Amino acid sequence: MHIYDELQIQRLINGHDTMTYMGGSRMPPEGVEAMGQASEAFVDIPELQQEIGRRIAALTHNPAAYVCGGAAAGLALAAAACMTKDDPGKREQLPDTTGMPNEIIVHRCQRNGYDHAIRTTGAKLVEIGYFDKTSVEQLQAAISERTAAIFYFAGTSFEQGALPFATVAAEAKQAGIPVIVDAAAQLPPVSNLWTYTEQGAALVLFSGGKGLRGPQNSGLVLGDPDYVRRCAAHSCPNHGIGRSMKISKEDIVGLYAAVKRFVHLDHDAEKQRYEERVARVVEAFQGRDGIDVRRSYPARLGQTYPRALLWLDPGVYKSRDDVLWALRHGDPPIELGPYELDQESIYVNPLTLADDEVDIVIRRLSEVLSQGRRG
Repeated sequence: MHIYDELQIQRLINGHDTMTYMGGSRMPPEGVEAMGQASEAFVDIPELQQEIGRRIAALTHNPAAYVCGGAAAGLALAAAACMTKDDPGKREQLPDTTGMPNEIIVHRCQRNGYDHAIRTTGAKLVEIGYFDKTSVEQLQAAISERTAAIFYFAGTSFEQGALPFATVAAEAKQAGIPVIVDAAAQLPPVSNLWTYTEQGAALVLFSGGKGLRGPQNSGLVLGDPDYVRRCAAHSCPNHGIGRSMKISKEDIVGLYAAVKRFVHLDHDAEKQRYEERVARVVEAFQGRDGIDVRRSYPARLGQTYPRALLWLDPGVYKSRDDVLWALRHGDPPIELGPYELDQESIYVNPLTLADDEVDIVIRRLSEVLSQGRRG
């Protein structure tokens, strides 16, 4: 019996995205096998971290790498590393930031729920700019002796109204201040694993459980060797602000296997598979009354894969949200994504669908739409 059947938990078909509330992504066999092997023996965790960090750094063309307990944990570790540097007394002192630089600059348009990960260290966020634009002068005016770092949230929807990353990196370099980049969901393309550090970021954070398809509770810290080492100093098994952000030997090894698989993938072939899935959805709904369907590119945060976008004429169909609800509570349960910019559109994301699930999504969406017509 499958474990979810034993637990009486319904398995979802995920055509939305690598969302944490649904478990991120599917792990490929390489990662699952590596985690199983890692579970069979005891090892010295700092030694394991050091060796796997060395290997991941080489795979991703970075000076240094560290596996942490999720990208949000990486944010907290990065903030702590920038505030305390190599001072063990200050590490013990957190989240009390008395006597140390404790301000982290952030664009107002990039504020989001992951602010909590930074603020849990005692850091104070200092906003610059407006929701629709930011000037270099506003960044320069915010920099002071209290500045520990500049935080940048990567992704097209968060970069509207923000300074270009290259500009931020150049200003930070001139001021001698590190830049932390949250790139949790910025894979693919694979080149993002090294692009931000090549452009001047001190620390770049990726989710292990999204595009990399590693363990959901793992994260990747890449960047400057000194700052990566300082992140590790705050983290388990050391005591301090990151002690509760534990990462197991199984997750460390599982993420290494995921990174190794990802960098060696035929990404052109992967993208072609996504294109074919999107084309099937577009073809299935093309020409239907009250539906405008098209290929949409790039993805939600600028990732380099397509999605199918269906606009539902409100004069023909009932609420878009009613359609999503019916799919979620049908058999099998299907999760699709609402389009962020209007109330009538639905996304079908090929990234999280198995090939045989595409036809199931098409069939169930057709049934729900037929039942949801007005009149």
